[in-house]
Amino acid sequence: MDSKKVILAYSGGLDTSVILKWLQDEFDYEVICYCADLGQAEELDGLEDKAKKTGASKIYIEDLREEFVRDYVFPAYRADVAYEGLYLLGTSLARPLIAKRLVDVARKEGAHAVAHGATGKGNDQVRFELGCWALYPEIKIIAPWKMDEWELTSREKMIDYAKKHGIDVPVTKKKPYSMDRNLLHISFEGGILEDLWNEPDESMFVLSCSPEKAPDKPTSVVISFHNGDPVAIDGKKMSPANLLAKLNELGGANGIGRVDIVENRYIGMKSRGVYETPGGTILKAAHRGIEQITMDKEVMHLRDELMPRYAALVYNGYWFSPEREVLQTL
Repeated sequence: MDSKKVILAYSGGLDTSVILKWLQDEFDYEVICYCADLGQAEELDGLEDKAKKTGASKIYIEDLREEFVRDYVFPAYRADVAYEGLYLLGTSLARPLIAKRLVDVARKEGAHAVAHGATGKGNDQVRFELGCWALYPEIKIIAPWKMDEWELTSREKMIDYAKKHGIDVPVTKKKPYSMDRNLLHISFEGGILEDLWNEPDESMFVLSCSPEKAPDKPTSVVISFHNGDPVAIDGKKMSPANLLAKLNELGGANGIGRVDIVENRYIGMKSRGVYETPGGTILKAAHRGIEQITMDKEVMHLRDELMPRYAALVYNGYWFSPEREVLQTL
């Protein structure tokens, strides 16, 4: 195992670009970047060149869209999942898959550590770290935002660092919120959204139109299921990722899937999140409809009692825990 080799969860944004260079300068690490394509679309453009220009010795970019939907989204939606009644776990379901592949690459490359750019006040730090340790207990985790050596504690300091070291990060006007995207959803939080009196601006949304702009005529959709998972739309069989993408298209065009909530994070603070989950919202409603026809009454009621516990486990980063796996079989 190489004690100077680190696998970095890399997005190409300001934080992880700076962390890539910082790990080399401060600790003389060889940094290998890892990026999972979970449906970020154009956010992945130019990522390989950017990583190598910033000093990465290698970068893995893997298309995990099918695995994400098949092995993470579909099982959760079989549980009729929703955290605190409303949040459909778009980010929560993506993190364990990224953690799994980080440690897979660490083993392949003989790296002693993985690194991430999550801050100390969010849930992603917990999801990444619990996921990695569940699958590779010996792995070291480097989280710069939680280290005493990390002095780049503001966006301005990171931009200055990037300029000083010639890091190719476009310096643009700061967005008034943060955004995270995958095939299941887009989340918006922070910035102007921290003031609960600020309504989300219509220009913020990407996947959906407003209900006011949705068609006046209903759109009929028939979703076919096999063993609890969707397999076709209007009789046309599709792969898991293609099916969810199509539901996103249909739901977004009809103003479906927007949620604005204040949720309780694992670390004890409340956070406002605005989410677009058009395909997931349709999928949840359709699956519930199938259950109403096929599921025993007492089994359904028991599942409804257990679902909040299941959702909390996923939200809090316990996807690989034995209790989540036991609940999944019920």
